[in-house]
Amino acid sequence: MADALKDKIADVFDEPACGHNVNKTEQQRKKGCAKPLTPGAAAGGCAFDGAKIVLQPIVDVAHLVHAPLACEGNGWDNRGAASSGSERYRTGFTTDMTELDIVMGYGEKKLFRAIREVIEAEDPPAVFVYSTCVPALIGDDIDAVCKAASDTFGTPCIPVNAPGYVGSKNLGNKLAGEAMLDHVIGTVEPAFTTPYDINIVGDYNLSGELWQVKPLLDRLGIRILGSLSADARYKQVAMMHRAKVTMMVCSKALINVARKLDERYGIPFFEGSFYGISDTSQSLRQMCLILVEQGAEPELLDRCEALIAEEEAQIWAQLEPFRPRVAGRKVLLYTGGHKSWSVVAALQELGMEVIGTSVRKATEEDKGRVVDIMGDDKHMFDNMAPKDMYHLLKDAGADVLMSGGRSQFVALKAKMPWVDVNQEKHEPYAGYMGMVDLLRAIDRAVNNPMWEELRAPAPWEEPLTEGRVLPAHSGACPVTGISAGMGRPVSLVPPLPPAEVIASAAPEVSGFTSSDTDFEDC
Repeated sequence: MADALKDKIADVFDEPACGHNVNKTEQQRKKGCAKPLTPGAAAGGCAFDGAKIVLQPIVDVAHLVHAPLACEGNGWDNRGAASSGSERYRTGFTTDMTELDIVMGYGEKKLFRAIREVIEAEDPPAVFVYSTCVPALIGDDIDAVCKAASDTFGTPCIPVNAPGYVGSKNLGNKLAGEAMLDHVIGTVEPAFTTPYDINIVGDYNLSGELWQVKPLLDRLGIRILGSLSADARYKQVAMMHRAKVTMMVCSKALINVARKLDERYGIPFFEGSFYGISDTSQSLRQMCLILVEQGAEPELLDRCEALIAEEEAQIWAQLEPFRPRVAGRKVLLYTGGHKSWSVVAALQELGMEVIGTSVRKATEEDKGRVVDIMGDDKHMFDNMAPKDMYHLLKDAGADVLMSGGRSQFVALKAKMPWVDVNQEKHEPYAGYMGMVDLLRAIDRAVNNPMWEELRAPAPWEEPLTEGRVLPAHSGACPVTGISAGMGRPVSLVPPLPPAEVIASAAPEVSGFTSSDTDFEDC
């Protein structure tokens, strides 16, 4: 591993804005935030996967993966991040390194040619070049190649040093953020600025969730100047240094970006969520409050309260017909990050009972919010084996499991409905209107009549009773023509069909000679 990458990882691990990291001893801090993975292992996602997840929603750049084909094949479009414009981010570009490239040392030359081909074919505003395990292990210097390509072609080529073997997906998230801080943020000046410019960090516009929130910001006159990386353009990332406030959606992933924007450019940040009615309202209030502190007009606070009152009244009116259908239902929530507490609050607002929530990938602040919402930490857990999840679902009498796709089969085995709330989901649940979508999804799942039929005994499991008599045979057999009834002939050998049936049969094949080497003759 290159010394520069080692120093960058050490800097990322020593995160002063992370409460969990601050409470560690010096020896624990040196171990880092996650157990490093062995080469080839990808338990929960490798560092390259984490970097690609963070940066791929930047929709207009070309994402070039310097690796054998499988890395891009497995990492391509692995989230449903939606775009309102360019679809270039959904095209996979890779150098497709082969054994010959590795043995003969052709990796850097092949990468330079690939950058040239991408720029000539796509003319992107920038090319993001991802290092993976193989080129990092053989010593390919993607920083030098990117610098040479930028000077030659005049297009920014950004090296993203996050080879999979250096650590977990979460580490890859942070290394991607560091690449943006080092090479992109601060390189472009906006045409104009306003006191209402904000950054959104750690949201990826999954299934178009940002579009359920943006109309609220538009009504308040708030502009999303910079985004990392929900429906973002390259210039939006490059202009993040001119915003007035940063909203951090998932602190576990990009706390380093929010902190360094504050340290370098004086942009304060706060952590918020757009899941649930109360959390959406609280995030809008806090955003407007900090904007006023940064120079926006004080009347922004009044407009914010008026908007919240109007939206909450409308959304509760839409939710009212559905609430009796889900009230009192028991939910097991198996997700992570900020959703471990934000979705809990949303479900409780609907009158549902959360019997447990996972706090995987959650910070200490996230866990503290869970305790505040649920009253104690008895229902929090980190990782859960499938058999333990199955027993919890059955023993607690849960009505639905809400998780990612990998856990859906546990719910099906327990004959229980499942609702996807992870990044692979196909429905947006953010903002006020997202609560209606979430409630409809839960209603469709738990009140589907299929589950009652599935849990009922199968017809062959129920004993026969005297009242159940099979109907008598009637008519005639369509093949033999023998009629049903007591007088029909009985034979142990099936009778031949009638002569007219035989006469109408297909003619025999003639004029065909079997070869001596036919399989049947062997």
